[in-house]
Amino acid sequence: MSDDRRRPETTGAARSAYHHGDLRAQLIAAVRDLVETHGPDGFSVAEAARRAGVSSAAPYKHFKDRDEILRGVASEAMDRLHAAMASAAAPHAAGSLDAVAAIGQAYVDFARAQPGVFRLVFGLTEGHENAPDLQQKGAECFGVVVTHVAARKNRTVDHPEVLRCAYLLWSCVHGHSFLSIDMKNKDVGADIDDHDFMMRISRAILSE
Repeated sequence: MSDDRRRPETTGAARSAYHHGDLRAQLIAAVRDLVETHGPDGFSVAEAARRAGVSSAAPYKHFKDRDEILRGVASEAMDRLHAAMASAAAPHAAGSLDAVAAIGQAYVDFARAQPGVFRLVFGLTEGHENAPDLQQKGAECFGVVVTHVAARKNRTVDHPEVLRCAYLLWSCVHGHSFLSIDMKNKDVGADIDDHDFMMRISRAILSE
């Protein structure tokens, strides 16, 4: 029996990815799927390694421990969230209600598509002192909103009124996202259309 037949975990695409330095990304993708299925406390590093097609010891070449893998998943998720928000706003005029509404929609869509990872992100960033890198990425996501509010108000991004309005927008959309993935918004008995919601809060907050 050949070595390849005895060690299937390092054959094919997985072996190619490993030798091209993609194991970290492979593991993050595997853990991301496991978090969606089992939650952040319900997966094992060994299972993530199996899904990535490598030995159970291989993850520790890239991550110190299980918590560091979870931080890697959160970090990658925040990069994707930032990109989704910026991409959604891009087709619209800077500072327009359409741009702001599109940013909010991208945020909600992300939460609905990956509720487990969405919860993980905000669970890991509760302690500012414990995850400064994640806090920075969170600030960059918030910065997408701030940039468009500043354009709308014709003020600088650090102006108190710009930051106040951006926070109000973020709070509304963040709350709507969690109510949606927890299915709590069904309890109010109202038919909530996302686009109408985004436009209403954008208009109300930015037209003050």
